[in-house]
Amino acid sequence: MTPESLPTPGGDAVIPVSVLNRAIGTMLERSFPLVWVSGEVSNFTRAASGHWYFSIKDANAQMRCVMFRSRAQYAEFVPREGDKIEVRALVTLYEPRGELQLSVEAVRRTGQGRLFEAFLRLKAQLESEGLFAAERKRALPTHPRGIGIVTSLQAAALRDVLTTLARRAPHVPVIVYPGPVQGTGAGAKLAAMVEAANARREVDVLIVCRGGGSIEDLWAFNEEVLARAIAASELPVVSGVGHETDFTIADFAADVRAPTPTGAAELVSPQRVLLLRELDHRHAALARAFGRTMERRAQQLDWLARRLVSPAERLARQRVHLRQLASRLATAGARPARDARAHFALLRYRFERRRPDVSAQAEHVLRLAQRMKGANERRREREKACVSELAARLQVLSPQRTLERGYAALIDTQTGRALRAPNALKPKRALTVHLAQGSADVVLADVQPRLSDEF
Repeated sequence: MTPESLPTPGGDAVIPVSVLNRAIGTMLERSFPLVWVSGEVSNFTRAASGHWYFSIKDANAQMRCVMFRSRAQYAEFVPREGDKIEVRALVTLYEPRGELQLSVEAVRRTGQGRLFEAFLRLKAQLESEGLFAAERKRALPTHPRGIGIVTSLQAAALRDVLTTLARRAPHVPVIVYPGPVQGTGAGAKLAAMVEAANARREVDVLIVCRGGGSIEDLWAFNEEVLARAIAASELPVVSGVGHETDFTIADFAADVRAPTPTGAAELVSPQRVLLLRELDHRHAALARAFGRTMERRAQQLDWLARRLVSPAERLARQRVHLRQLASRLATAGARPARDARAHFALLRYRFERRRPDVSAQAEHVLRLAQRMKGANERRREREKACVSELAARLQVLSPQRTLERGYAALIDTQTGRALRAPNALKPKRALTVHLAQGSADVVLADVQPRLSDEF
């Protein structure tokens, strides 16, 4: 049922209490948006479920509050009885009991909102200038010759730091640069102490610290002048302000942030017990190394002593060695000549074995020459007889011999061909007649061929 559906005053309709409470709760949530409410914490209880139940009050009224675990786990602090706080809450109605309450979504200490906004603005400004850059952070000295502490002489954190340093490193001198840790002008005075420590150069590292407190108590460490002094410090600075959950501008500007002042003292001080233990280990290692070196040197000395001999004995050894070298040189010089002679003799023997019998071959060649000469003469005689025979036959067949027997050869003057048939003879035709003792040009007057070939 919605608030619009509820009966008007004077109606006769009856509704359950749960419906009425639900309608009232819905109307409250619509009518009151999220608001910041301030007051003093009273009756604070943390349930096993993780929810917070408490009341906030002032001089005239109080209001019950609930902060569920999903929101409470992100709170920066746990409220205590009597704390002045501000809660960001939604006005609701707890329906089972019909009780008005605030459903808290965020909680902060009174005045923390304005201070926190100032904190965020200054942090963003300095971060944009590079004061918090990781590359400008310096490493802490491993074995500082002096440790400086910038804090108040009345601060409980100073006792914690001094106790830790006395326990861990009683051999390291400690110098305190006193300054107020809260109040008007505290940041400037702390900055002046940081600058004085850098100017005096009495220590190798600085601790800027104080105990826990509200944001107002720690505000001196959120001032710009202190942050710039820490960033400009040539000495490494460790910030140990408040508890582990507290963060200040000084933490970001310092080279190292410690969760607590005691943690800062542990960061800058080498533990004396560990140093002594390491010193013992190194002393033992050095003694062992020195002992091994002495043993090696003694062994080397013995070896050199064995090599040391008298000059006369050394000269005798050198003469023996020289004779050995001369003998080796003579042997080495004679060996190549001996080897060469043996090799030459072997080659000569092999040559003699393979050398041919020239005299026998010469006689054989002489016999062959005589046989060739006789064969050539016989062949020449045969060829001469053959030539004579062929010449005689040629003489018999020679045209000149034929002409000498009374024959004549008729040659056609125009064609230069011999005439063999009677029908080739034509009257008035010029002919050349070859006879045994010459030739004559004739012209036929008349031709009477005869059929018989007989003379």
